[in-house]
Amino acid sequence: MVKSGWLGYPAASEAQIAEAETRLNTRFPPSYRAFLAVSNGWRNSDWTEMHLYSTSEIDWFASRNQEWISTWQSAGQSPLLDEKYFVYGADQDCIHLRPEYLSTALEISSGSGDGDIFLLIPQVVSETGEWEAWHLGNKLPGAYRYRSFYELMEKITDQGCFIL
Repeated sequence: MVKSGWLGYPAASEAQIAEAETRLNTRFPPSYRAFLAVSNGWRNSDWTEMHLYSTSEIDWFASRNQEWISTWQSAGQSPLLDEKYFVYGADQDCIHLRPEYLSTALEISSGSGDGDIFLLIPQVVSETGEWEAWHLGNKLPGAYRYRSFYELMEKITDQGCFIL
């Protein structure tokens, strides 16, 4: 861990962000771009095993996790109605997810020792261009979903998972 308590790296340049977007053939959502412009990833430490990827590490979830996707998609879940899916915050039930979204999810973190991972979901985009963000983990029966990367980070920092 950095002596200052800051787990971030130096900022990604606009060129680094653009190169990652070109490599992945997408444009990142605004709050995630803003994060990268401040810190090109996030270190893990002795109290959290989560590592947020740098622009050179970000990749589509399917590139590294096809077996995980196949397992989720073979579970045979019935199609999920929007009324159950689009519930966020304290009323959300993490079992309500759409496994088909894993095939096109953007992987923005390494897995923790507990199997937790953060994903951005390009199928769910707000009017402001934010993508839905997921906290998917082996200890969870599904994923906690957030309206944006910003909302995800706000929640995990409130829980004391990272020092800002």
